[in-house]
This record gives sequence, structure tokens and C-alpha cells, in this order.
Amino acid sequence: MDRRAIGVFDSGMGGLTTVRELERRLPGEDIVYFGDTGRVPYGGRSPETILRYARQDVAFLRTFDLKAIVIACGTVSTIALERLAQECPMPVIGVVEPAARAAAQVTKSGKVGLIGTKATIASGAYERILKALRPDTEVVARACPLFVPLVENGRFRKGDPLVELVVSEYLEPFKTAGVDTMILGCTHYPLLSDAIGQYMGADVRLISSGAACVETVAQVLEEKGLNTDHTGIGSRRYFASDSPESFEELASIFLGEDIHHQAVQIAIETY
Repeated sequence: MDRRAIGVFDSGMGGLTTVRELERRLPGEDIVYFGDTGRVPYGGRSPETILRYARQDVAFLRTFDLKAIVIACGTVSTIALERLAQECPMPVIGVVEPAARAAAQVTKSGKVGLIGTKATIASGAYERILKALRPDTEVVARACPLFVPLVENGRFRKGDPLVELVVSEYLEPFKTAGVDTMILGCTHYPLLSDAIGQYMGADVRLISSGAACVETVAQVLEEKGLNTDHTGIGSRRYFASDSPESFEELASIFLGEDIHHQAVQIAIETY
């Protein structure tokens, strides 16, 4: 049994959807979360910049005594996971492969939709994994660059006219293609699940990359004997690279609990 914490990071607030899943699935685990809110979004950056940012994020998290790191960011998972895993002496788990595996298992028609940031879509990472798992898979992919800023500004609820306009604009091709499964390839996107689900219809299965990732985290901890023996609720620590007050306001909504006066601002560029 291992009482060390799990480190989680994302380009901003979206990774809190993964934290929420961790709390549900592994409530006794201690969690340290860093959101790079001062540099969000990562999706339009060059691969070199994304890797540099990700290394700084990991360097900060490693100032804590961790047993695993979760990359709760689709962009970093597609661009930098392999390098980060090589550089860290602990398990580093991303969101791409778990979500691709989940989609391959649940699709009936083999027509899978994929939405993500520009960097995620350009990488082709999901398509490669899906084709390896199920060669007959037909992947329809599209970048949705406005989704992250919408979520980061608290605009994600079903019924919001702006949200519904952007969702319909981005997702119309997926309806036309007749996909039966949709991968939400960015951890910000589950906050838009109600609006996406309403537009796509009840017959389309939505795959949250964060939720799929957490199942893999649970398996890795079990296999390596890293589970905590703590029977209560684990501790939570939150850090951001921009205003902690703004972080706390939205994070409290995302997590469904009040975390005011709990976030700490750090200078991530120093790591």
C-alpha cells in the first residue's frame, strides 16, 4: 500500500473532470492538481512548445512525493506522453489510449467521431490506436478550437445559445457521417457533454477521455501495488499559474464542491 499522492495536470481547468472521476473511482487517494491557466489553451501551440510546457508542469508536480502522474490533457497526451514517460521514474498515464480502447469496444458500426484540439487532431494518435485495435474503424475527426475557451469562461451548459450554436457548427459533419460513438478527445469537453449529447442524440455513445484514463490509473495502481490503504477521503491540493480566485470560482462549479481559498498560484516558468 502506498500513501503517496497522484499528480494531475492540464493546460487549464478541463483536467478537473479527470480529478472528479478520480475522486469517484479512487476516493481515498491524495491528489495534487496543477492547471496551467496562465498559458491555456495548449492546443494551438507547436509540438516543441507543448513539450516544453509539459516538462515544466511535470517538474512542478515532482516537487511533491508522487507515485504516479496523470496527463489530464489530450494535447499533451498526443504530443509528449512518450517523452515524459521516459523521463519520469514513476507511471505516467495519458488519456489517449484508454479512450481509444473504450471507443473500439463500444462502437457497433465502426464509425467513430473524434473531437479535440488542433494539435490532437493533427497528431493522428487516436486514429493509429483505433486502427490497430479494430482495422475496420472509420474515424471522422475534427478540431473544435472554440470549445476550450468556452469552458474556461464558464460557458458550457445546455441551453446556452452560444454553446448550442458552436456545438451545432462543429458537430454537423458527425451527424451526417452517422457515427455511433464520439470520443471527447480533450478533458475540457465532458463539461459540454449535455449540449453535445442533446445535439448528437441518445443513440450516440460519448466517450470521456478523462473517465477512460481513470480506469487505466486504477488498473496500474492495482498491478503495481500502489493503492492507498487510507479508508477515508484523500487530500486535495490545487495549484494554478494564473489567478487562484478565478480558478477557484470555476473549479468549484466543475467539481461540484466549494474549494474557495484552497488554490495557490505558482510561477510555472521557473520550473
